[in-house]
Amino acid sequence: MKAIRQYGRWLAALMAASVGIAAAADGGDHPLLGRYEGAEQVGRYVTEFDEVELIAGPIDGTRGPDAPGWLRLEGASTLLYYRLPAGRSSLEVLRNYQGSLERGGFRTLFTCATGNGSCYRARPGRTTGTAPYDFALAFDANPELPRLDGDFIRNYFGTQARHLLARRDGPDGTVYVSLTIAEHARGNYLFARVVQTRGMEADKIAFVDADAMRRGIADSGRVSLYGIQFDFDRDSLRADSQPTLQEIVRLLQADPDLDLTIVGHTDAQGGAAYNRDLSRRRAERVTAWLVGQGVDRSRLEARGAGADQPVASNDDEDGRAKNRRVELIRRR
Repeated sequence: MKAIRQYGRWLAALMAASVGIAAAADGGDHPLLGRYEGAEQVGRYVTEFDEVELIAGPIDGTRGPDAPGWLRLEGASTLLYYRLPAGRSSLEVLRNYQGSLERGGFRTLFTCATGNGSCYRARPGRTTGTAPYDFALAFDANPELPRLDGDFIRNYFGTQARHLLARRDGPDGTVYVSLTIAEHARGNYLFARVVQTRGMEADKIAFVDADAMRRGIADSGRVSLYGIQFDFDRDSLRADSQPTLQEIVRLLQADPDLDLTIVGHTDAQGGAAYNRDLSRRRAERVTAWLVGQGVDRSRLEARGAGADQPVASNDDEDGRAKNRRVELIRRR
């Protein structure tokens, strides 16, 4: 209880000390962030556990595990969109938020502006950094951010944008805040993300062994597997996939007449074409692993369904977790 009272006093002091940042009456803001005075919230997306990429340094327009400037995290994520009041510059808004966060114990890790090129770095083989629009494109690379009024987030960026990443360490884990303010003829917008890194709730989906796979295929001709895990936004298999993969080998060894189609499925976070390609590559990676264990390649077919065949809603993380799966379908 003492810790709760201390947190309440800290939060009240933070909100009182903020210049231009206030808590919203509708309660839709994140308590560590608040809302800039006069801003209108136009988007809110919350997940209890997700994979998130934040800009933590100058970027060169590339993505992937080795791309410069990106920080990859797992944890609870709150994504917020705000339409900012007219007459307030991106610099003024950013400085208000930066001051508020630092008074709340956050440390600024990176800040940049597209106007002076500090958000970019030179690409390999080039002597100049990326163009301002490349910074906007980063927000619609896969996984694509939810659209605003049906439009891509990149189309809300003009030639000027400002970005800040801050971090706070505490007894409940590490919290990151990413703020990006875009100036455009249609108005200025803030795209904010708060990520609290922590472990996910494990054992939500049961392990499926070879016998359970066989029963599922016998009953319905297919079985969904959740124990095959891939690196974020890639087709590389994670080490914790080995037990489930070994069970597929056992299944095929026990029934030499069984041929399978291996189907990859994703959630709906990202473009449809990208998701289909990613799911196909993941299915092919599973197939290649099985062949490497001695399974005859002619017994296997790989296919990617993307997000076209959901088994649950994509509106929350529980549903998205059920949609991210590898499916075994009997061919004959």
